[in-house]
Amino acid sequence: MTGTAVLLMAYGTPESADDIEPYLMDIRRGRKPTPEAVEELKGRYRRIGGKSPLLEITRIQASAVENQLALQGLKTRVYVGMKHWHPYIREVIPEIVSDGFDRIVGLVLAPHYSQMSIGGYQRALREALQASNPMRVDIVESWYDHPTFHRAVKEKVENALAQFAEPQKANLLFTAHSLPERILSMNDPYPTQLASSCQSVADLLGRKNWSFAYQSAGQTNDKWLGPDLIEYLHDLPATDRSIGVLVAPIGFVADHLEILYDIDVEAQEFAQSISLKLRRSESLNASPTFISALTDIVSKHVQG
Repeated sequence: MTGTAVLLMAYGTPESADDIEPYLMDIRRGRKPTPEAVEELKGRYRRIGGKSPLLEITRIQASAVENQLALQGLKTRVYVGMKHWHPYIREVIPEIVSDGFDRIVGLVLAPHYSQMSIGGYQRALREALQASNPMRVDIVESWYDHPTFHRAVKEKVENALAQFAEPQKANLLFTAHSLPERILSMNDPYPTQLASSCQSVADLLGRKNWSFAYQSAGQTNDKWLGPDLIEYLHDLPATDRSIGVLVAPIGFVADHLEILYDIDVEAQEFAQSISLKLRRSESLNASPTFISALTDIVSKHVQG
């Protein structure tokens, strides 16, 4: 078979408690984590039921996109590759080669580009290709500005706002994964792209007022981008606490640890400690509108 394969890429997640230490070692490029770090992460996974649904959701997304591409007459296959756990990107490339494809369209399931995030997937894919048969590769760098992506987020936010007694008065807070602050000196487009996506969704909602915070900063000596989600909630005036806050994690497209623990457990417990009503919009996962966005992005690259 010749033609174009599609590779959807995500971060990866351990499948069991025994996987957590090697998973952390992979993230740390082979450096052994402390026993305390391993136990802390195990505790977080226990709080969300023992494991993250990320791999399962990503496979559902891939299958849905493949089905939509087939309806368009595009005979391709959509594969799933992870950066930090099985199925690793490097494990999937030989499978794509074996299936006879001679070109790959790669898309990271994160809308906003940063050299430190998306750039890591690009390197992993290119290294995997160098170790296999050479083939053409087209990597979608970002898709933060896709209108159907904005519409998919808007639908989830709108549904969640309906849970508030006064939806238009509820504080709308977009969030995304924090990165080390040094990216600002590199003219990295990450913060600008996030601001653009948030504004586009707010416009669709007819909302003039919205806020933004970062979440899930790493435990390193670096200074990370802020304000942090917990800091934002802490600094809310008493009047805003009584109205409530809706967290819309626009930087994430599936349920995983940063959603199910960092927001649903950690942030929710903090909100309760300060008598704040906190809600979260549902993740995009495999919503029909989001699958339409992914399909449109991929199909244009496949045909191009």
